[in-house]
Amino acid sequence: MNIIDHDLLSIQEARILAENAHEAQKTLAAFPQEKLDEIVERMAEEIAKHTRELAVMSSEETDYGKWQDKYIKNRFACEYLPAQLRGMKCVGIINRDDEKQIMDVGVPVGSIAALCPATSPVSTAIYTALVAVKAGNAVVFSPHPRAKDSISRALDILIQAAEGAGLPEGALAYLHTVTPPGTIELMNHKSTSLIMNTGVPGMLKAAYASGKPVIYGGTGNGPAFIERTADIRQAVQDIIASKTFDNGVVSAAEQSIVVDSCIEREVKRELEASGGYFMTEEEAERLGKMFYYPDGSANPELAGKPAESLAKWAGFSVPAGTKVLISRQKYVSENNPYSREKLCPVLAYYIEDDWMHACEKCIELLLSERNGHTLVIHSKDPEVIRQFALKKPVGRMLVNTPAVFGSMGATTNLFPAMTLGSGSAGDGITSDNVSPMNLIYVRKVGYGVRRIEDIGMGVPESAPPQSRETEDEAFQMLQRILEKAMESLHN
Repeated sequence: MNIIDHDLLSIQEARILAENAHEAQKTLAAFPQEKLDEIVERMAEEIAKHTRELAVMSSEETDYGKWQDKYIKNRFACEYLPAQLRGMKCVGIINRDDEKQIMDVGVPVGSIAALCPATSPVSTAIYTALVAVKAGNAVVFSPHPRAKDSISRALDILIQAAEGAGLPEGALAYLHTVTPPGTIELMNHKSTSLIMNTGVPGMLKAAYASGKPVIYGGTGNGPAFIERTADIRQAVQDIIASKTFDNGVVSAAEQSIVVDSCIEREVKRELEASGGYFMTEEEAERLGKMFYYPDGSANPELAGKPAESLAKWAGFSVPAGTKVLISRQKYVSENNPYSREKLCPVLAYYIEDDWMHACEKCIELLLSERNGHTLVIHSKDPEVIRQFALKKPVGRMLVNTPAVFGSMGATTNLFPAMTLGSGSAGDGITSDNVSPMNLIYVRKVGYGVRRIEDIGMGVPESAPPQSRETEDEAFQMLQRILEKAMESLHN
């Protein structure tokens, strides 16, 4: 009887892939931007032929969401994203100011360990591969076990296209034997420069323990505030479209609606007319008990399931055509499942007296999952919008747009991204929509524009003994240097 230790196999494979990626990246680092762009274009062109096939495959493999919506995400990653990448300078001289005599040089971070989620597996893999290569980095993926086959299929297509266009072998790779110890080895390996963890919270602690920089696209729990000046019908349509997209698996999707009390009746009426079902307290309690296990971990079997199926599992019936289940809530607490992220078409519903109380409620909701991912406000009042922008502990605030499509840059001019940083409250090194510019470091170059003689700083032939007088002279000299520098700025 042969006993195969998959953990050991995964660890060994991680070491080999990390070392190969490191060597390949040395070659890749010398590629000019034009060559990198050529490889990225070839990758996008080839994977675009398989977007529908991969959408169906990932939906069937994971049993999350709708393949039709995954198809849209896949196309977004291989059509819209490359269009935004064209002309972007990431490596080499990326900025130059001839008047000030300074330059910025973009330098790849090196080798990236990338973790992809089961909720948006293919689109995230495509996006990560394209932005990493665009910035001259090697990347080794650890596919989510629940989406291993579809992620592997997508990466095989990308690898073949990229290497055919000149990408060094090993610069784009993935673990074939995926286990937690193997993924941890990949993150800890000395050749790994940076970790991109997109939607895999179970690996976040291990990522931090590696001591490497971590980009984390994590838990959402974003509220949507409908303020009294909002276009109510449009706001409700935006929220329903966003929360039902891929049956709610996108972390940026709205998790709660906070409503100005003076328009609450109209909002409720519009939600019900648009397919929203307001649960009774008993129905909400029965469904709420299904969201999380006793240890606090989320029940993955509810993710990406339609509203009617969720109601049936919880033991109550809803009208045919119900799109979203809604629970009226008053308080935010860590023990309340409706205060937390729900990766399915279920929304909490809060009524507040005015925008200031709504502001506080939104802060409570954002901090309940600690990550401060995304907030939406529907309003026509510029001052209220400004106050929300100033006060919210959040990575991105969206105005009058669906959260899913606005956050990923489809209905806004934010960078088109599948990894949405949630670092506003300390998780990850950035709260950006992650772009190739987050995967480089910038080398600063400054030419000498003043001589030390010009700023009154002569070089003494010998150093006299230190005294109070020499300390005063040094201080005055420093003052002259600063004054000269400030004069040059104003001139």
